Amino acid sequence: MTATTTSPPAPTTTPAPLRVAILVGSTREGRFAPVVTRWIKGHLDQRDDMDVDVVDLAETPLPTVLPAFGQPPAPGTTEALAAVTPRLAAADAFVFITPEYNHSYPASLKNAIDWHNEQWHAKPIGFVSYGAISGGLRAVEHLRVVMAELNAVTIRNTVSLHNAWGLFDEAQEMTAPASDAAVKTMLDQLAWWALALREARSARPYAA
Repeated sequence: MTATTTSPPAPTTTPAPLRVAILVGSTREGRFAPVVTRWIKGHLDQRDDMDVDVVDLAETPLPTVLPAFGQPPAPGTTEALAAVTPRLAAADAFVFITPEYNHSYPASLKNAIDWHNEQWHAKPIGFVSYGAISGGLRAVEHLRVVMAELNAVTIRNTVSLHNAWGLFDEAQEMTAPASDAAVKTMLDQLAWWALALREARSARPYAA
C-alpha cells in the first residue's frame, strides 16, 4: 500500500491596505466640512485594512478654467494639479464629503471631478453628505450620475447627516450612534468593492 501524503495548506497573504482618498468638497468660508472630515477620518484610522489621505479642495484649489480639448493646461495649472492628481491616481477608493448647495453639490467638487478622468475609472466611491432636513441626499444623487459617466462605482449605502450641526457636541464629537453605525456599514461595503476592483485592475487593465 502506498502511503498518502497531504500537502500543507498554501500560505495566505494579507492584502496591502486599501488607499482611500477623502475628497472634501466644500471650500466655503466658515464651512462645517472639517468637523465631518475629522469624524470620518477617525473611523478610517481605526481600520487595519485602509490607509487614508485627506484631499481638501480648500487647501489644494484647482483652476476653474479648463484647457481646450486636446490642449495642455495653462501655465501654472500643472503645479496646482500636482497637489491633487497623483493622490487621486494612487487611491484604490474614495470617500466624497459634500454639503448640499441649491439641491446639488458644490461647484468646487464638480471642478475637481472635471479636471480628472481615468483617475476615477473602476474605483468605488462612498458618500458622506450633510445639510439641513435633506441631509445632502440630493447632492449625492447628482454625484451618482456624474461618477457613473466617469466609470466609477458608487456605494449604495451612504452616510447622510440631517441637521448636521446638532449631531456634534461642543467638542465636535458625534453624538448619534446611528450615524457611527452608518459609517461602518458604508466603509465595509467600500472595502469589499475596493479590494475586488483593485484585484480586477491588476489582472486586466480597465478599458473605458
